Amino acid sequence: MQTKTLSLHHIIKEPKGDKQKAPVLFMFHGYGSDENDLFSFSAELPEELCIISVRAPYPMQPYGNAWYAIYFDAAQGKFSDDKQAILSRDKISDFIDEAVNAYDLDANNVTLLGFSQGTILSYAVALSYPNKINNVIALSGYLNEDILKENYEQNDFSGLNIYCSHGSVDQVIPVDWAKKAPIRLAELGIQTSLNEFPVGHGVAPQNFYQFKDWLIQHI
Repeated sequence: MQTKTLSLHHIIKEPKGDKQKAPVLFMFHGYGSDENDLFSFSAELPEELCIISVRAPYPMQPYGNAWYAIYFDAAQGKFSDDKQAILSRDKISDFIDEAVNAYDLDANNVTLLGFSQGTILSYAVALSYPNKINNVIALSGYLNEDILKENYEQNDFSGLNIYCSHGSVDQVIPVDWAKKAPIRLAELGIQTSLNEFPVGHGVAPQNFYQFKDWLIQHI
């Protein structure tokens, strides 16, 4: 399975066994990182998965990439470029369709795994286009309702499963921000809870094994 030129740069780990209509896991890295970051997990994840790790579309200086800009302003403090985030949300949505077609994957077995800014985008894609997504693994991020599609509450979320985790001493995204997601998701009929681990802005080994077990049950 050779990597094809699609609308977003990506790297791929092909599935073992039957390669037609394989379940797919898309990975979305955090702010200032790239497609190699989360891809380090791929060797430990279920072999039947096709794993596609995606590079965010906005290059940063001197290196790294972002799904949207974060500005540091004296009056407003730190704030996000929501217009750019919405553009990335729809780029990801289109890319999922493209990749599923290009690599002959199972459109009915799509998982998103995000970290930090990649989680914020994974939530946005899944809640805006739940017909395309089955599972979300949301690591160290939060739900930003300002970048969701208008009237998203009317979508059918009955086929969507979400795993959330966060470091209890995260100094980049406060755990209190992450705690709001399961409350809002429950209002939409998606039952989940926040799994906390005693780490900062990162993924503890026990966190990895927990979401891997969750993933095995849901693909």
